[in-house]
Amino acid sequence: MSLAFSYRHLYYFWAVAKEGSLTKAAERLGLSVQTVSTQVKELEQALGAALLKPAGRGLTLTDAGRVALTQAERIFELGEALPERVRDVGSTATVRLAVGISDGLSKLEVLDLLAPVLDTPRLRLLCHEGEFDDLLGELALHRLDVVLADRPAPANPNLRVYSHELGHSPLAWFAAPRWAEAAQQNFPQSLAEVPLLLPTSHAAVRAPLEAWLEARGLRPRIAGEFEDSALLATFGAAGMGVFPASERMQHKLLERYGLACVGPCEGVVEPYFAIGTERRVGHPLLKRLLPTRGLS
Repeated sequence: MSLAFSYRHLYYFWAVAKEGSLTKAAERLGLSVQTVSTQVKELEQALGAALLKPAGRGLTLTDAGRVALTQAERIFELGEALPERVRDVGSTATVRLAVGISDGLSKLEVLDLLAPVLDTPRLRLLCHEGEFDDLLGELALHRLDVVLADRPAPANPNLRVYSHELGHSPLAWFAAPRWAEAAQQNFPQSLAEVPLLLPTSHAAVRAPLEAWLEARGLRPRIAGEFEDSALLATFGAAGMGVFPASERMQHKLLERYGLACVGPCEGVVEPYFAIGTERRVGHPLLKRLLPTRGLS
């Protein structure tokens, strides 16, 4: 069988469809706009139908494009499964779980969230950390079985994903001995007198934290902002400043980093979500991860 288009044509088309723009797709792929445009036009010529049409300053799918996108994602899923299935032939059976971890989610929390599946015999756990939107793209391509994040997936007709809340934890303020005593005195007003470390705005808790500080009339000195939650805890433990973290992790933070709890951050919670695709609902480990209802 001979085809006039290739896997690469489909992948470039998929990127444009997801980004809604040739320019954004080219940036994501690390290619020139001309290269991406040419590949998409070649695919359209091979299929004999327009797949994209102008929509404002961007592009949207035609009816034919929606059909092509659905088929492309199925092809990608099969392509991703091929190497794994070939490697497993003749070898001891393993249970594979590919997890995307949003960089704003506490790594100590991730360990707890995955605890129900960690004792699985012959488990092969693949963890990929990254930015939230990038992980959703990998999930849509079926390169991941599930994404753990601090927020649900946004509504997007081009991304067939859905979210399930795993739970949440109240936040509290923690500090290394260098700042703990000063921060505990006259808390929470003391937070205006000590350096604070905060997650960047990409984290779901950043806005509630700012609202909490503002509601108490606090104008803190922000000494550092971190996209990665592990870095936030690491620099906090090194004495750079007082920082927020999950109360449920208090024992681990005190035991592992020698930190002290300064005080609660009433009303501010860190939520946890598992995001999956309809095709992955039957994964046996996801059923253990979500024992009550599964992804819904």
